[in-house]
Amino acid sequence: MAKSITNGTSWFNQIYNCLELKSSALSYPMALQQIAEKKLHEIYELLYGHYQEPKDIGVLTGSSGIALFFFYYSKLTKEEEAADKGVYIIQEIINQLNNGYSLPSFCSGIAGAAWAIDVLEEEDCIELDTDTFLVDLDDYLVEAKPDRTTRNFYDFLHGLLGIAFYFFKRFQKTKSSILKKKYKGILLAILGELRETAQTDGNLIKWESFLIHNDTVRGYNLSLSHGISSIVNFLSRIAYYDAFKPQAEELLVPAVNYILSTELNDPLLPACFPAWVINGELENQPTRLAWCYGDLGIGISLWHAAQVLDDETVKKKALYILELTTKRRDLQQNRLLDAGLCHGTFGVAHIYRYMHKETGLAHFKETSEFWLEEALKMDTHKDGYAGYMQWRGDGKAQWRKETNLLEGVAGIGLALISYLAPFETKWDQCLLIG
Repeated sequence: MAKSITNGTSWFNQIYNCLELKSSALSYPMALQQIAEKKLHEIYELLYGHYQEPKDIGVLTGSSGIALFFFYYSKLTKEEEAADKGVYIIQEIINQLNNGYSLPSFCSGIAGAAWAIDVLEEEDCIELDTDTFLVDLDDYLVEAKPDRTTRNFYDFLHGLLGIAFYFFKRFQKTKSSILKKKYKGILLAILGELRETAQTDGNLIKWESFLIHNDTVRGYNLSLSHGISSIVNFLSRIAYYDAFKPQAEELLVPAVNYILSTELNDPLLPACFPAWVINGELENQPTRLAWCYGDLGIGISLWHAAQVLDDETVKKKALYILELTTKRRDLQQNRLLDAGLCHGTFGVAHIYRYMHKETGLAHFKETSEFWLEEALKMDTHKDGYAGYMQWRGDGKAQWRKETNLLEGVAGIGLALISYLAPFETKWDQCLLIG
């Protein structure tokens, strides 16, 4: 059941009633924070009526990500009704599991939903004995790990790393010494799989994967969403624990070396790194400014690696990469067509907010606010959700209304909550940011 929420009138009521202008009209004399507050309330009202749209349960594209939004919204505004809606969604997820739901992935399936439930219990939003409830899913997820020959073998969103990320949260949170030993064994086995599938070249390690959806092209994906940066990011987190430190660092150091070896070093390009490497050739095209692909995800992963390795050289390199991106402010050049977290402006703003929190550097704060303002201007779709739609560009309908965390308004809402909240939020761990 949900934790008791303090009763009281939402601080939104007075603010919302006095804001009659469209939130996209940022040229009007209205504080950025007020516009963000109004937009967040609008997203809440929208999701309250559309929360049932996702058919899957995962944290990134399923219903558990929307549950995260409702609980964090309740924590920020003291709206008890929002927490009740979050509870209802979790109950529906449990019903789906009991009825045989079987998709294992972190993005859309069981691993992501279970991770979200564990985080909600950790954040004191729900009362649930996760050591009892979630353990029933463990054996299935171990068996459901993808085969090494599959397209998405180590993929964070759809493959091994996402499942590993769930087990890592369980290892961190469990109160049972027996379960902790069990999760340690599972995670060491996953590290072993990463070791066995890695390709070593001197002091470099890399992992090959399919690069283009529905194609047979293989190469070395550098992205945070699907590629080697996500491996570096995961290894950086797990290496803090003595149970995994030797095995994780054995892979982490040469993997960092490999990413750094792919730097383009082309002053005519706005980006430092390509999206991928094919047949030893760097893709000499500027990558987008986004969470999913490009310098932001690579820089964040190198930053995490530098912290655990206590490596000043890698730290300076990560900051150099991320600081260069603060100069990239052209929407068209950076291929920023929508506002979502995955490849849109709210994702960019949130990463800079995180880096300001990490470093205290003023230009990260200023850049975050620049992109937040741009993101709030993009609520221009009359048929969208709170004015927002997701850009597809895949030959199907190019614009689509979307509720989920990764590409839809739940993620936009969570980014706004993190911007407005006087407390720290943990939801962005699911994007390997926080």
